[in-house]
Amino acid sequence: MSESLDFDFAVIGAGSAGCAAAYRLSEANVGTIAVLEAGSTDRVPQVKVPFGLLYTRGSGRDWKFQSTPQETLGRRSIEVTRGKMLGGSSSINSMVWFRGRRDDFDNWDVPGWRWTEIESDFEAVENRLKPVALAHPHPLSNGFARTLGSNGHAPPTPERESAGIFHLNLHNGARWSAADAFLRPAQQSGAVSVITGASVDKIQFEQRDARKIVLLDGRIVTAKRGILLCAGSIGSPAILMRSGIGPKEDLQHLGIPVQSDAPEIGANLHDHPAVGVHHEGPNSGYGLTINQLPRWALSPANWLLRRKGRLASNIVEAGAFFRAAPVGDDGDDRPDCQSHFIPFTTGFKGRLIKWGSGYSADVNVCRPASRGTLRLRSSKSYDPPVVDLGLLSDQRDTETLKHGVRKLRSILKQAAFKTHAAPEVYPGPEVQSDDEIEAFIQERCATAYHPVGTVRMGEGKAPISPQLKVRGARNLWVLDASIMPAITSANTNAPSMMIGYRGAKMVLDDIREKS
Repeated sequence: MSESLDFDFAVIGAGSAGCAAAYRLSEANVGTIAVLEAGSTDRVPQVKVPFGLLYTRGSGRDWKFQSTPQETLGRRSIEVTRGKMLGGSSSINSMVWFRGRRDDFDNWDVPGWRWTEIESDFEAVENRLKPVALAHPHPLSNGFARTLGSNGHAPPTPERESAGIFHLNLHNGARWSAADAFLRPAQQSGAVSVITGASVDKIQFEQRDARKIVLLDGRIVTAKRGILLCAGSIGSPAILMRSGIGPKEDLQHLGIPVQSDAPEIGANLHDHPAVGVHHEGPNSGYGLTINQLPRWALSPANWLLRRKGRLASNIVEAGAFFRAAPVGDDGDDRPDCQSHFIPFTTGFKGRLIKWGSGYSADVNVCRPASRGTLRLRSSKSYDPPVVDLGLLSDQRDTETLKHGVRKLRSILKQAAFKTHAAPEVYPGPEVQSDDEIEAFIQERCATAYHPVGTVRMGEGKAPISPQLKVRGARNLWVLDASIMPAITSANTNAPSMMIGYRGAKMVLDDIREKS
């Protein structure tokens, strides 16, 4: 007989949104709360040490999803990195903090989600996280941060062309994830139980009421008052479809009983497409060289004793927002590209870490037009879903990247790198024509690890209401980046936490109306 665990609420996923949601529920004193996480603890050095993110991606703390072969990228499969541990992707990312543009949220055109309505939720989240500027950036990062005019000591902003040192989720030189800021304080209430190793198979319904969660190991979690699905843009639609909420024909083909025909579940998948430009040369950035080996050898002690040095770097230290494409007839002059600057040598032909010294920067499309889909491979939860990112399926994204590569090269050339400057080695100065740059993009384009949109919220036929309720079900809400109608113009970790925090308030408002 399977073990049964009874709670008032269950939060599926202890990632960025799930931790924030659990915290807000715990503040409201609404009963017992189970937080279900498929992964394990985040209390390991490679998570807490900022530089350790190199060793978490591709590890057992990463879901390691892969896209389908992308037709526009020479049929390459693209890594879809997602955190699989307490804190989710906030425990595996580069800790960069951006709200996005104000008009990103206004342009969603969803009641309750305009900038003036959500700004206070961002402020509440930031009061707990307290993002700070990287304390000791490399001189190269400082040089990059001074491009695109004066921005003072402020981080770059997508509201205008700007560059700067990034603000990060750090406390005393260590990663400060959503689990640190929200989940552990929530546990102190005594109402929150965190269950790791809890892979969700499906949600069970009584008529239309979501009541039980079936785990892969056979355990049953009962949530008497409601289920908050916070498994992210890959996990949330997959769980909904395995539970019978999704495109009817797809579910029937896999033998899944249909609870609600929701054709848009799994649609609208998109991410920031990105491509990098690499420079290498002696005495430029951090890297594996003879003269740098002593400092690398001392770096663990430097971090442990002083929280300084190379291991205190989040690797992605600085960045910029800029307008790359010509302003169109509509007068749109918003920054259309974001760049992340890395003062380290990183491999661009297979290996991530290589011998030598150098630096790189990427260019990302802020508001991509391309869209992909997510579908189930089978009804079994241990089978990863079919993730088609649809990268560059809209030619406009390729054109923006081509303009972006040219603009990024210009910024790198003008940056005050002084004696640390090094020549471009990839794609290389010989790659200049439109056709050559486009071929380079097709060869190297990947993503910024910001998948969104697969459970779009909105009015009308959107599968999720503006109050984040799942249409066709009761007592079930989705609170994570999957509900975004369109991606924000920068890194999506901050909006994900805001969605979890604001969404929990909507859940509380809903249950109070019922009582």
